Amino acid sequence: MSSVIRTRFAPSPTGFLHIGGARTALFAWLYARHYQGQFILRIEDTDLERSTSESIHAILDGLKWLNLDYDQGPFYQTKRFDRYAAAIQKLLKEGCAYRCICSKERLEKLRHTQIEKTEKPRYDGCCRDLNIQDTNQAFVIRFKNPTSGAVVFHDLIRGSISVENTELDDLIIARTDGTPTYNFCVVVDDADMEITDVIRGDDHINNTPRQINMLRALGAMIPRYAHVPMILGSDGKRLSKRHGAVSVLQFYDDGYLPDALLNYLVRLGWSYGDQEIFSRDEMIRFFDISKVSKSPAMFNLEKLNWINQHYLKTDDPKNIAPAFSMQLEKLNIHFSNEPALTPFITLQADRVKTLKEMAERSRYFFEPIKQYDMDAVKKNITPTVVAALKLLKTKLLNLSESDWKKEAIHAVILDTANELNLKIGNVAQPLRIAVTGGTVSPSIDSTVQLIGKEVVLNRLDQVIVDSTTEAT
Repeated sequence: MSSVIRTRFAPSPTGFLHIGGARTALFAWLYARHYQGQFILRIEDTDLERSTSESIHAILDGLKWLNLDYDQGPFYQTKRFDRYAAAIQKLLKEGCAYRCICSKERLEKLRHTQIEKTEKPRYDGCCRDLNIQDTNQAFVIRFKNPTSGAVVFHDLIRGSISVENTELDDLIIARTDGTPTYNFCVVVDDADMEITDVIRGDDHINNTPRQINMLRALGAMIPRYAHVPMILGSDGKRLSKRHGAVSVLQFYDDGYLPDALLNYLVRLGWSYGDQEIFSRDEMIRFFDISKVSKSPAMFNLEKLNWINQHYLKTDDPKNIAPAFSMQLEKLNIHFSNEPALTPFITLQADRVKTLKEMAERSRYFFEPIKQYDMDAVKKNITPTVVAALKLLKTKLLNLSESDWKKEAIHAVILDTANELNLKIGNVAQPLRIAVTGGTVSPSIDSTVQLIGKEVVLNRLDQVIVDSTTEAT
């Protein structure tokens, strides 16, 4: 076996990069990086009917967003058919594979009979020893699986696994049209790419004994295997679209940060003491595949939201600004430039869970208020309050541009309340309604500062005029 650790992520491009696939890719990437090894990307696109270029792009885009960089690839199985054909011919020549002319009708009848007898459905080896050569009949090629002994391997997560060869039938490795099958392509690829460690979902665990036997027949090294348990939804069933977003790019669209999603995924089934938050360097340094739980992990959106908010609050706003600007653009909210967005991120980070939510709450910072909360207006902006807003406007007008800071703005609000013998909330809340259109915002002094002097004065003037007109 190679002294250099080589792992691979090998998705089938029949859909988006889902959360389970992303976690598998992360574990394989971390394992390779932990041992200063290599991480290979392979696109297993032999399912010609279901594989699409859109899915390939979605997988590549998802990995790029998560910054799971690969050292080699992407390799495409559809570009290696000649290699698979040569490997099949080698097995045929050495008596490790054979042509099978059994009809579809015969195989269906065989399966039906076995099920009736409560036997495990499997091919019965009808053509195994016929040594069929050239034939005008349609045929497939089957791997001649050993009929005695057992396949024993040590799963890095599950421990020792043993499967009797009598439990395995002769797998088809080439279809009637000559195209190779998934299980065989995987074997040839893992051998040619010198994969030392196969980390994949536990839905592949039944394939492993078959693949080990084929690797041995090809004279290839046997990699180590680690089968990662599935991810379940909150209802205990396998994670699917009914549980919400399961596509990695959907989380991107919904305003999650890539490092936050990776931090959440690494903790789905793996732990390092009681630590919850990991930098990428810490993930690489601490990751141990043998510490991955054998039990399925439970997807918890609330936990992901908590982690994402942590990253919103602690990451450098300059790093977050490009993603925030994308969310604003999706809402057709126009802003001056990305660097100018950092104060808005800092102000709102501890009040939202995602950048999408932050963008939705930011409209009043960047464009005119289209609709006020009229119930809040009627409740809070009384004739007495209008007088307070007039005084407040005068005091704010007297602040110079250089003094337009939250401390000075807070002092003006407090002075206005004291001068009119009002509670500060009786001034601050009407001001909030006037400048944001509603009753919820970050601290009013910081909000007023970021909206800007000219806009704040114009909005105050509009509310004062509208309230005065309505009163008369």
